[in-house]
Amino acid sequence: TSSVQDPMAATLVQSEGDSWRAFKNGPLSQFGGWLLALIIVVLVVFRLVRGQIKIDSGLSGQTVERFNAFERAVHWLTASSFIVLGLSGLNVLYGKYVLLPILGQGAFASLTYYGKIAHNYIGFAFMVGVILMFVLWVRHNIFDVTDLKWIVKGGGMLTKGDHPPAKRFNFGQKCIFWVVVLGGLTVSISGLALLFPYEITPWSETFAVLNIFGLGLPTDLTALQETQISVLWHSVVALSMIAVIIAHIYIGSPLGMEGAIDAVASGQVDVNWVKEHHSLWADEVLGQNASSGGGGQPAE
Repeated sequence: TSSVQDPMAATLVQSEGDSWRAFKNGPLSQFGGWLLALIIVVLVVFRLVRGQIKIDSGLSGQTVERFNAFERAVHWLTASSFIVLGLSGLNVLYGKYVLLPILGQGAFASLTYYGKIAHNYIGFAFMVGVILMFVLWVRHNIFDVTDLKWIVKGGGMLTKGDHPPAKRFNFGQKCIFWVVVLGGLTVSISGLALLFPYEITPWSETFAVLNIFGLGLPTDLTALQETQISVLWHSVVALSMIAVIIAHIYIGSPLGMEGAIDAVASGQVDVNWVKEHHSLWADEVLGQNASSGGGGQPAE
C-alpha cells in the first residue's frame, strides 16, 4: 500500500512525456532559433537599405510632451522586466548549447540558478506593467480607418518623406500594444500554471471551450499533462513576443529612428517629429497648446 494519492504514481513511463520532450528539444527550439535569426537578418537588411529614419524637416527646437513621468515609468517597468524574463528564458532553452561551452559548468549553473529565481519573481512585475499599460493606453490603441492609410503606405518606413497620418499611436504601435497585452496575458497565465502546477490547471477548461469549434482537443488532462502544455505554450508565445520586441527596440532606438527614444527617455519629443509621425495627434496637442497660450517648450 502507499499513501501517495497521485493517480500517476503507478505510471512508470508516460508516453506523452516522450512526445513533449521531442517537440520541445526539436521543432520548438528550431522554430525559436530560426525566428530570432530571421528578425535580426531582416533588421540588418532594413538598416542597410533604409538607414536611420530621420526627421525630414529637421529639428524644430520646440518639444511637446509625449509621455508623462508615470507613463514612462510604466513603460520601463514592463520593458525592463520583459528583458530579464526574455534573457533568462532563452538561457533555459538555449543556454546549455550556447553559454555552457563558454562559461563552464560552474558559472553556467550559477547563472541559470539565479536566472530562474529572477524569472520567477520578476514575472510579477511584468504582469503589473501589462495591466497598467492596458489601463493607460487601451483607448488610444483601438484600430480604426486611419490605420488603413498607414498600412497602404507601409507606415512610411520604406520611402523617405512619406508620412501617413496617425493618431497618438500608429498601426504598428497598436500591433505592438496588443502583442504585449494579449501575449503578456496568456504568457502570464501559463507562467502562473508553471509556478503553481497542481493548483492552476487552465488547459482542460480552455480546450473544452475551443472544442465548441470542433477542434477535438483532449479535456481529461492530468496535472502533469497540464504542466507540459504550459511549458510548450509559454515557450512559443514568449519566443514570438521576443522577436516582435526586438524589432520594436530597433525602431525605437537612435539606430532605427531619429528622435523616437526621447518619448520614453525625457518624455519630450521634437515638434517636427510629432508632425511627421503622428500628424493627427500633433494637430490635437499643438492646437491645445496654442489655445492655452503655449506652443511647445524649447528643446534642451
